[in-house]
Amino acid sequence: MRNILAALLIGASALAGAGAAAAQTGPLRIEIDQGVIEPLPYAVPDFVPETPAAAEYAAEIARVIASDLSGTGLFREVPASAHISKVTAFDGPVKFADWKAVNAQALITGAVSVTGNGLTVRFRGYDVFAEKELETALQFTGTTDGWRRMAHKVADAIYSEITGESGYFDSRVVYVSESGPKNDRRKRLAVMDYDGANVQYLTNSASIVLAPRFSPAGDRVLYTSYESGFPQIHVLDVGQVQRKVLSSGDGTMSFAPRFAPDGRTIVYSQTQGGNTDLFAMDIETGAKTRLTSAPSIETAPSFSPDGSQIVFESDRSGSQQLYVMPAGGGEARRISFGEGRYGTPVWSPRGDMVAFTKQNKGRFHIGVMRTDGSEERLLTASFLDEGPTWAPNGRVIMFTRESQGSSGRALLYSVDITGRNLKPVKTPDGASDPSWSPLQK
Repeated sequence: MRNILAALLIGASALAGAGAAAAQTGPLRIEIDQGVIEPLPYAVPDFVPETPAAAEYAAEIARVIASDLSGTGLFREVPASAHISKVTAFDGPVKFADWKAVNAQALITGAVSVTGNGLTVRFRGYDVFAEKELETALQFTGTTDGWRRMAHKVADAIYSEITGESGYFDSRVVYVSESGPKNDRRKRLAVMDYDGANVQYLTNSASIVLAPRFSPAGDRVLYTSYESGFPQIHVLDVGQVQRKVLSSGDGTMSFAPRFAPDGRTIVYSQTQGGNTDLFAMDIETGAKTRLTSAPSIETAPSFSPDGSQIVFESDRSGSQQLYVMPAGGGEARRISFGEGRYGTPVWSPRGDMVAFTKQNKGRFHIGVMRTDGSEERLLTASFLDEGPTWAPNGRVIMFTRESQGSSGRALLYSVDITGRNLKPVKTPDGASDPSWSPLQK
């Protein structure tokens, strides 16, 4: 275990957090927040099919695990063509010398069995150079339809064991699917696995939909719809694809909703009489509480993980900036002071950072800062980057990137909080406004 974690640290002293890592007797833990890292070499041979019907799943499960781990930028797979040993029995002895010879510092082996539509996955992880098994030997049982999810769970367990961080692979993303030309864009809500697989459409494209947001339990989605001709907030049950309107009152427009951590309250923007302020609403009763009262525009609110504070954007200072206030309303303090305009703030699930969109000198950026506004760091730059959302472990951000020109389209990208590993997220069509779910139960 220590050998694997030490290997992750090679050439990456900045990854140990702010300052040098103190000497310690327990396992090393790496805080992935800055610096460049040499990916850890690992091997994941095809899992062993233990029943005839398992053959079609065994290799695919191993490939999804490899895609998850390599996709983080922290791991590098040793290809099957380089393997010396072949794993033919899950309980057979491991020939560590053969895996050392190809410089695989971690080894993941597994077995799959299928009975009817039931599927069982067993797996183990090994520290090759220490010649010992990791503490990840587990078994997952489900249905054949859920084989990809079991692969994600295996990858989460391995990732957590080696990095000391919680995983994020067994999660979903709700987003706005976009099709058609730029001047006649059709939009509908869709949900997918974090890696773009298993896309399911939740609404049709008959009306514009914006800014979907997952509930803390991942069972419901808030979004803004123009179905009535002006913006109103809807809440949708993802499993049953049932929805209802959360009315903010006649003559008002409501938008930019987000759940409180308790899942019972939402905070949102409401425009009435030319003024836009923040309100809270109890979903069940519809009772509303006004949180701000100012001539400026207050929008894009996001709760802290403990529910005690809200970060939001406002132009009360004369330009679009970020502010934090108590969740029940009250005095707000400004936290953004760099050049340019700031918007769409989102509190990290770890509670340590705020992600945001920044516009400065004709470029858009996704950035992060501490919750007091310190240590601002820009992670991206392009013609138009906006709308960040956090992975459940607070270490990766997904966002919308739109290309320039009349044929430009919106796509989803992800980047880790070091600014490394920027990559597109595969979707069938154009995509925008992502919202990451918590880990699935």
